[in-house]
Amino acid sequence: MSTEPIAPAHPTDPIDLGEALGSFEDLWSPRIVTRVNDYDIRLAKVAGDHVWHVHDDTDEFFQVLEGELLIALREEAGERTVTLPRGSVFVVPRGVWHKPSSPRGAAMLVFEPSGTFSVGDRHDEVPDHVDATTGHAL
Repeated sequence: MSTEPIAPAHPTDPIDLGEALGSFEDLWSPRIVTRVNDYDIRLAKVAGDHVWHVHDDTDEFFQVLEGELLIALREEAGERTVTLPRGSVFVVPRGVWHKPSSPRGAAMLVFEPSGTFSVGDRHDEVPDHVDATTGHAL
């Protein structure tokens, strides 16, 4: 798992998310756009499957900027999948096992406490195409 310096808490200029998305190609490898208090605002391109994982102590906020994101959830009542089209948001509550995926590809913002690993506190085996990280500088 990698750790890198975090983005400045308050950039001096506005951030164009389209330009930010165009600055990298890696999938499932979030970039830290900025920080709000002790939270990272992460930008990621995704395609295919992530990994089943859980964040024991924090919720995870997703906003879909492009494409469509699916999030499979393991809840008390059983497994279900939520579909997030472009422009939608969803929060995975702390302690819920989940697996994001995108068959055709998507771009998203994720809000998490700084230092949170992209594969959670517990997870299944991490495939080679998933970057286990606390985020990379943009």
